[in-house]
Amino acid sequence: MYKAILIDDEPLASNMVKEYLDEYKEIEVVAVCRDGFDGVKAIQQYKPDLLFLDIQMPKINGFEMLELIEQPPAVIFTTAFDEHAIKAFELHATDYLLKPFSQERFDKAMHRFLSQVRPGAEQSADGQAKNAGQTQALLETAALSPEQADRIVIRDNSNIRIIQVPDIIYIEAADDYTRIVTASGVWLKNKTMASFEKQLPPQTFVRIHRSTIVNVTHITQLHPHDKENYTALLKNGVKLTVSKTGYAKLREVLGMR
Repeated sequence: MYKAILIDDEPLASNMVKEYLDEYKEIEVVAVCRDGFDGVKAIQQYKPDLLFLDIQMPKINGFEMLELIEQPPAVIFTTAFDEHAIKAFELHATDYLLKPFSQERFDKAMHRFLSQVRPGAEQSADGQAKNAGQTQALLETAALSPEQADRIVIRDNSNIRIIQVPDIIYIEAADDYTRIVTASGVWLKNKTMASFEKQLPPQTFVRIHRSTIVNVTHITQLHPHDKENYTALLKNGVKLTVSKTGYAKLREVLGMR
């Protein structure tokens, strides 16, 4: 038996998926959620094998919700998202269904999922790790879209917090996580520095060191530190190490000669 969760703010869409799933006795719908906040809680509670997930939802969108899940399950998108836009994510999701979709199209998506998880199906030694890898690639692609450019969603214990990008002072590597530093606090997110570097606007955020990205509007002074490095003094008094390569990037962004 495979566990499925439906996450969609449109009740009619969820009801249609449930009706189509009546044909699949090996699938048990363990939760139906109306937004990403409830979706995160349900995924933590039930640990499903499959998500039917809308992209455009209130509070946080489907991509942002997936970022909050440490080991995401397989995902089938059920969305009215523009077909040309969703094509960019096609390779990294199990499938996507453009609303309104027929039972026949739904069956194709289910066949694709079941062919991956049934005994004897060709898949990696660790199917869960494969799903997580696909979803990570999906999220890195989604993060480059304009809809995701102005904010970052994080988990704050049992709460979900939305950080506006201009509020970020700097970001630094912290083992498997990154620390996002703002005036109101410090937050951890399971996301790579390289992903942040691609997502954040390059005219404002510069990777000054392999472990640090800084909002240049918070820099007040730059001083030589040694032969290869510099020190950036921020408005809040924090001093950050700037590598030789990072200094060259800063000079370019700040228009220094």
